Amino acid sequence: MKKLFFLFVCLFTFAAIAQPNKQEQLEAKKAAILKEMFSFKKLLNVEKKKEKSTLSKISENNARIKLSEKFISTTTKQMRQLDDDIYITQKKINKLNRELKVLKEDYSKMIVKSYKSRNDNSRVMFVLSSNSFLQAYKRIQYMKQYTSFRKNQGDEIKEKQDDLMDNVAKLEKSKYKKEKVLEETIKEKEALIIQKQEREDLIKIIQKDKKKYTAEISKKQQEANDIDKQIKRIIAEAIAKANREKAAREKAAREKAIAEGKIKKVDVPSTPSTYSGSSDKFDLTPEGKIVSSNFKANKGKLPWPVDNGFIQVRYGNQPHPAISSLQIYNSGIEIATSPGSRARAIFDGEVMNIQKQGTTNLKAVYIRHADFITVYLNLDNISVSIGQKINVKQTLGVIHTNSSNKSVLKFVIYQNSDTLNPESWLGRS
Repeated sequence: MKKLFFLFVCLFTFAAIAQPNKQEQLEAKKAAILKEMFSFKKLLNVEKKKEKSTLSKISENNARIKLSEKFISTTTKQMRQLDDDIYITQKKINKLNRELKVLKEDYSKMIVKSYKSRNDNSRVMFVLSSNSFLQAYKRIQYMKQYTSFRKNQGDEIKEKQDDLMDNVAKLEKSKYKKEKVLEETIKEKEALIIQKQEREDLIKIIQKDKKKYTAEISKKQQEANDIDKQIKRIIAEAIAKANREKAAREKAAREKAIAEGKIKKVDVPSTPSTYSGSSDKFDLTPEGKIVSSNFKANKGKLPWPVDNGFIQVRYGNQPHPAISSLQIYNSGIEIATSPGSRARAIFDGEVMNIQKQGTTNLKAVYIRHADFITVYLNLDNISVSIGQKINVKQTLGVIHTNSSNKSVLKFVIYQNSDTLNPESWLGRS
């Protein structure tokens, strides 16, 4: 029974400690979403004077809906956490009130008893009436302990009263915070209803000429697929080249060691170790393995490839926001940002390639981080060169601004020849 009680106390204490941390995490997440929403509104104000296509409007509307849904999901979790916090604090207040009541009653009885026996003569007589010196000494010690106990009990009452006041203040703060979060949630839900209605109205326009818009979407998807194939080909060539060069270096090092007599020729394997070109993974050096591990260790904490913006199109297979029956695929994420914004590296690395995108004058920059490659597309002016060492947040180039005064960076992360979801790797900085 004692073990169960001890376990309950431990779990209760842990929950009380964990609550603020969870709240801080949710606050940080909400702040990040609000930053995206602010960027979204700012960009809309910049672009509103320009004529936009219906598909572009739907894309923006869908992005705003996603942000609203993320915000509502976060604030709902925040309210649940605040409810838990309020419940735990209220339980603590109730416990403190019960303990204070008992302490005050005991202290009151003790004061009354002390008052009745307050005569100094009675204390002296209590000592002098002892049967021995030892008994007298013990009685003196008892009176000292009694006085000390009274003082300690008074201090304990004061401490519990202070603790009670702190918890009452904390409870009021949590209740106030919950009211504010509830207001934010209700306001955003109302905005979400309006946004969804706007999207429905725009989709009705699309449905009137579905064939035309389907062809337009399919054309854009094909262009994206062609660029993806080009990226994969460039990465495959880079892997083959890097592995051949590594194998050549190792072979040269072995031959030098044989010539210098450091190793015997018979110790060298008879089968050739030179790279054949069939591998789809980088054959990393020890230094490369460290870089790869460091990149992995920063998953979820890497800075955004732009200073500000919002995710307009997410990663992977998804129904098109305008024509739900039409599936589209995105190998990365598309981040809408302010005109004139610059793309920046998310991690230290080396410029592996600079690619011209299809028939346009736009360019893509490839940064290699061991077996990870980050690709930054839709750039106009490139400020780096192939082979250049790059630092985190270093500018790579200016993001192209289209005729609607809109700038969108497509950002892709590869590990070897496999695409990864950039959202799970990026933090917010």
